[in-house]
Amino acid sequence: MAGICYLTGAGPGNPDLLTMKAHRCITQADVLVYDALVNREILTYAKDGCEMVDVGKRAKCHTMKQEEINQLLVDRTRTGKVVVRLKGGDPMIFGRAGEEAAELVKNGLKYEIIPGISSAFAGPVSAGIPLTHRNHGALLTIFSGHEGAKDPTGETALDYELLAKSQGTKIFLMGVSSLRKIANKLIDSGADKDTPIAMVRWATTPEQETIRGTLTTIADIAEAQDFKSPAVGIIGSIVNEMDNLTLSNTAEQFQSNT
Repeated sequence: MAGICYLTGAGPGNPDLLTMKAHRCITQADVLVYDALVNREILTYAKDGCEMVDVGKRAKCHTMKQEEINQLLVDRTRTGKVVVRLKGGDPMIFGRAGEEAAELVKNGLKYEIIPGISSAFAGPVSAGIPLTHRNHGALLTIFSGHEGAKDPTGETALDYELLAKSQGTKIFLMGVSSLRKIANKLIDSGADKDTPIAMVRWATTPEQETIRGTLTTIADIAEAQDFKSPAVGIIGSIVNEMDNLTLSNTAEQFQSNT
């Protein structure tokens, strides 16, 4: 009898921000297939005898190709096991869970999506940056700094002119290695070079770190401070709200109590 695969969000890093449903699925899993950014404390919630499979992907270092991950999920689910595919953040926000779900459907297998808190939301908030604010526009745009799709010439498929002209706040994930390119393309496409930008690294964990600058300066600041991924970027005047808020939600308060 075929089993079921739970495509599950592990949240932004802090185990306390894992949903109750995700925790329940992990404790019942026969197979736990997890990504690189999943907090290792969360893996300890699995029952004895659970098969643990690391399929983590980092820049230029992939433990397993996506096609192989898809097949792994199909093979394990088909044998009647409870499979939990654990992804950092939310599985449907740049998490490729849509591709994995489609492969399970193609093979006639049951699955369920378990949402998680994305770093796109938790990163800014944990640094004291509101995601929305009536004084900073009514639009929130999220884009990937690490694109899979390109146009026919091999260049970026992102419409930077549209991004540069759009009002409100822009959030990007997986963009540390492309930070200078992103900033320059926005400026070249018409964005104000003095637009504020912040980068939040390892949000919600004790290692949380934030840097601030403008589109002109942020890449140099990141290089000078050896700022590495994973991080979420926040672009727009809303970054300045950090100066108006008391940062009571510091990284220390996000430490797990478990």
